[in-house]
Amino acid sequence: MASVRFTVTPTKAEDLPGLPDTSPEISSRSGTHVRFGSRESVSRSEPPSDASGGVTTAAGGGGTETPDHVNMEQGDGNSKIASVYINNSHGVDDDDFYDRNLALFEEEMDTRPKVSSLLSRLANYTNLTQGAKEHEEAESIGEKKKASKSPQMGTFMGVYLPCLQNIFGVILFLRLTWVVGTAGVLQGLCIVFICCCCTLLTAISMSAIATNGVVPAGGSYFMISRSLGPEFGGAVGLCFYLGTTFAGAMYILGAIEILLMYIAPDAAIFAAKGLEGEGAAMLNNMRVYGSVCLLLMSLLVFVGVKYVNKLASVFLACVIVSIVSIYVGALVSAFKPPNFPVCMLGNRTMNGHDLVDNQCAKTVLLPDEREDVNVTLPIAEPNTTILLTFEPTPTPTSTVTEKTTYLWSRFCQSTELNATCDDYFSTNNFSRIKGIPGLASGIIADNLWSSYLSKGDVVEKSSLSSSRGVQSASTQQPYVFADITTSFTLLVGIFFPSVTGIMAGSNRSGDLKDAQRSIPIGTILAILTTSVVYLSSVLLFGACIEGVVLRDKFGDSVKGNLVVGTLAWPTPWVIVVGSFFSTCGAGLQSLTGAPRLLQAIAKDNIIPFLRVFGQGKANGEPTWALLLTALIAELGILIASLDLVAPILTMFFLMCYLFVNLACALQTLLRTPNWRPRFSYYHWTLSFLGMTICLALMFISSWYYAIIAMVIAGMIYKYIEYHGAEKEWGDGIRGLSLSAARYALLRLEEGPPHTKNWRPQLLVLLKLDEDAHVKSPRLLTFASQLKAGKGLTIVGTVVPGNFLQSYGEALAAEQTLKHLMDKERVKGFCQCIVAQKAREGISHMIQSSGLGGMKPNTVVMGWPHAWRQSEDPQSWKTFIHTVRVTTAAHLALLVPKNISLFPSNSEPCTDGYIDVWWIVHDGGMLMLLPFLLRQHKVWRKCGMRIFTVAQMEDNSIQMKKDLATFLYHLRIEAEVEVVEMHDSDISAYTYERTLMMEQRSQMLRQMRLSKSDREREAQLVKDRNSMLRLTSIGSDEEDDTDAGERDRAVTGDGSSERHRRVQMTWTKEKTSQYRATHSGCSTPEGFRDMLSIRPDHSNVRRMHTAVKLNEVIVNKSHDARVVLLNMPGPPRNPDGDENYMEFLEVLTEGLERVLLVRGGGSEVITIYS
Repeated sequence: MASVRFTVTPTKAEDLPGLPDTSPEISSRSGTHVRFGSRESVSRSEPPSDASGGVTTAAGGGGTETPDHVNMEQGDGNSKIASVYINNSHGVDDDDFYDRNLALFEEEMDTRPKVSSLLSRLANYTNLTQGAKEHEEAESIGEKKKASKSPQMGTFMGVYLPCLQNIFGVILFLRLTWVVGTAGVLQGLCIVFICCCCTLLTAISMSAIATNGVVPAGGSYFMISRSLGPEFGGAVGLCFYLGTTFAGAMYILGAIEILLMYIAPDAAIFAAKGLEGEGAAMLNNMRVYGSVCLLLMSLLVFVGVKYVNKLASVFLACVIVSIVSIYVGALVSAFKPPNFPVCMLGNRTMNGHDLVDNQCAKTVLLPDEREDVNVTLPIAEPNTTILLTFEPTPTPTSTVTEKTTYLWSRFCQSTELNATCDDYFSTNNFSRIKGIPGLASGIIADNLWSSYLSKGDVVEKSSLSSSRGVQSASTQQPYVFADITTSFTLLVGIFFPSVTGIMAGSNRSGDLKDAQRSIPIGTILAILTTSVVYLSSVLLFGACIEGVVLRDKFGDSVKGNLVVGTLAWPTPWVIVVGSFFSTCGAGLQSLTGAPRLLQAIAKDNIIPFLRVFGQGKANGEPTWALLLTALIAELGILIASLDLVAPILTMFFLMCYLFVNLACALQTLLRTPNWRPRFSYYHWTLSFLGMTICLALMFISSWYYAIIAMVIAGMIYKYIEYHGAEKEWGDGIRGLSLSAARYALLRLEEGPPHTKNWRPQLLVLLKLDEDAHVKSPRLLTFASQLKAGKGLTIVGTVVPGNFLQSYGEALAAEQTLKHLMDKERVKGFCQCIVAQKAREGISHMIQSSGLGGMKPNTVVMGWPHAWRQSEDPQSWKTFIHTVRVTTAAHLALLVPKNISLFPSNSEPCTDGYIDVWWIVHDGGMLMLLPFLLRQHKVWRKCGMRIFTVAQMEDNSIQMKKDLATFLYHLRIEAEVEVVEMHDSDISAYTYERTLMMEQRSQMLRQMRLSKSDREREAQLVKDRNSMLRLTSIGSDEEDDTDAGERDRAVTGDGSSERHRRVQMTWTKEKTSQYRATHSGCSTPEGFRDMLSIRPDHSNVRRMHTAVKLNEVIVNKSHDARVVLLNMPGPPRNPDGDENYMEFLEVLTEGLERVLLVRGGGSEVITIYS
């Protein structure tokens, strides 16, 4: 017997020789083909026959093609031919062959596709934002997509360089020197280290999330929203969007500051009127130029992103060249420090702009004006002091005159030598110090410690001696002043934006060849690189530059040069031009990325009012989102101060990073099955540490900004929760909820709840009519009033039928219940059970509802209306059966009677009483329920009255005192009344009611069909019951017990049981005969016997109690809003079920709204705290 060989060979169109790429047959079948062949056919080297499909045909390409159903194998010099098909003589398609091989699964192919189809769909995956409508529609109809170039960008070009460009920014060039000078080298290193640690830990968490599957467009927003859910994703996504938008404003402000301060100071539109208005004029110039620059950048982004991408490499080159020039300049300064002298008065720094005559002195000696003086002006190097050399013509009597300098006129308000001058000016002398002492000068020892200043303080050098004046420095004097009050926390907020931008790699995941490898490596390397640059820059600035120059934010002491530019080599213009272009590039990148982020949020449709921003131009460019971004960025530009804008975007970025760390930590701790990141160097402790640092930095940098950012995020969260679209993304918050629920359920399982913690956990049983409408919706209204939104509520119903055929009806019933629950604002669950008999379904529901400690402890069901007139006795039998089941399960039972008369949620009771008739103690349910009802607005204004019954032997006065004391300890306010019931003879009315009850019961029993009639009319009964099953939850066929009783009653052996229960057979003929001649002379014998029935003594006693209690209750509580009453238990003998229903009717006659209460056997209220 030949053995069969199975070979699984992956075959694609491009693997087959001689086939063009556009072959429609082969390209559409790029799956995995299973080849079947026998070793016999392989061993025989027979030529391929036509039947085996071994015919070769010539294609239009001119070559010879091998059909896809033949596999030619060359080995050992022999040609082996294995037929693809077992039998393809009839030209069966290979798809049919698949279906034939998978015939066992053919009926499920529409819901469970073949593996080849699945792999084909995954191979054709397009990098669009998940949830985008276009992507979903294209995938559903399977339309052919245009062939696109596969992404080819690697780690260096795709992640590392973009991250570098986004991280290095305006703060490095404009503020890092000021941060180092103000905080000192040690605290400066601390600031940089904390910020870099924050971003490094966030990058580790981000790498884990980014490598846990494909990350489409949207970057950080996509990661957070799919990890933490739409609420957190939308809130943090919008915060990240606002942060990116304000970053664009900050970069534009930085570029304008460089332009107006260091490149073209004469371009200022607003001139300062005096020294006081200099700051205001500068802010106005920033607003005007910033708005113009924003408009131009927005137009550039609108015209085309491709131009921005082309300029990106140029801007990055400027950044790298600028940083390299700083390092080279620092090394050169060790041998040849650049010449930037700083003028000092005592220990105060002078403003270099006020050295008009270039004299750092009070007076100078000049030759007499009457003599000829040759003045030589040597050509000086740029940024060096120009020294005047006077060569007087030699005469026998040469005289020298002492002249005052420009600084004298500023301090003395006069050019005369005898003028009255400022005290500090008079007692201190001028001196010059080196602004850039160089790397080998040891100046780092002076720069180690912090020197925080308040607004208006003079920048001073503490190591220089000075004589303090009585008066403080005036802003009218030519000193260098601090423009803002500084502190460690403020510097953290200003510096942090310089370490943001770590998301640039994850945002470009669609362009990467291997995103799951490139994103972690490129991002972490970029952060390490920038961290090294920042830390080394802090050391170099502290070691090379004088402290007063470092604390001079705008370089006024060095005649308006950019401070970091003074250290650059070969000229400060390298830094000035490089930083200007780099900040412009960073601003363009922000204005490009922010609208796309907003578009991704809008297309997810989780925030309805942002839907318009998901639209754009035909090529997908986000036009409306760009317009909104420009408007928000304009708000940042109107602030006009870089130091005020930086903390704002710091908050938004820190919040985004905080939630990235939270997402990673949650997924790791919950051990979600889908959490399998390729990046394995992460741990939940690192994520929590990063989250803690982010939270600490938020409050360290600016606690009020942190609170504002959190309030904004919280408002967005709540808006999405209440008005956003329902999304299910398998997020970590859902997993956290599941874990928390599991933990809580396991804790609850440890034992029954304490009496103090007992609250009604409701199982509400509802009936549905033929149209699947709820018969008594007011029952759910009452449940909502009782719960007041607390505890567990399960709404259940029974759908009659077979589960396999009635599954759709069960789903429709479940939707009906959910809709009603939403309408009544009931928080809970719904449960539909399909069962042949309603009583079985209810029994199963009571047994199986809930989970662990969250099981229902109270059943709420409606009263069977018109049970006396019902042709089908099963409605009230199901009711009594449910009462017995709840009693057996030790559950409490609430039966509202006349539920349609109960108030709705929109009909509050303005007055009235809730009356409690406490007849027997069953755990305190009667005390607790009125208290719970009064928590709801409908019953809040109702008073509470408690009535109890005293017998003859009881002391009613003492009972009232004890009851009042008991209610006082229960902290329940209620009026108390004890009703005395005297022993009285059983009235004739009681006998009459009992007799009527028993006669009716006997008559109905006789009207049941005999055995022979039942056999004759079985089909009729079956049809009738099938109709009744649709209309009533209790309409099912007779159970076996009742049938057995009838059989025994009709076919008994003449026992006393039969003679006691059955007096006659009430057939249709006898019924009609009785109706025609019921005058008494022709009364049938059986009916005459029925008239002679004497009522049972126990029934008479029960009826007596019901009648007496009803009289008292109606007398006392006829005007009550609702009456709560102990519900007596059903009889142990099922024969008295119908009498039990009659007792309940008599007990509640004449009362409008009644709530029958039956306890579950456990205490539910206590006097102890």
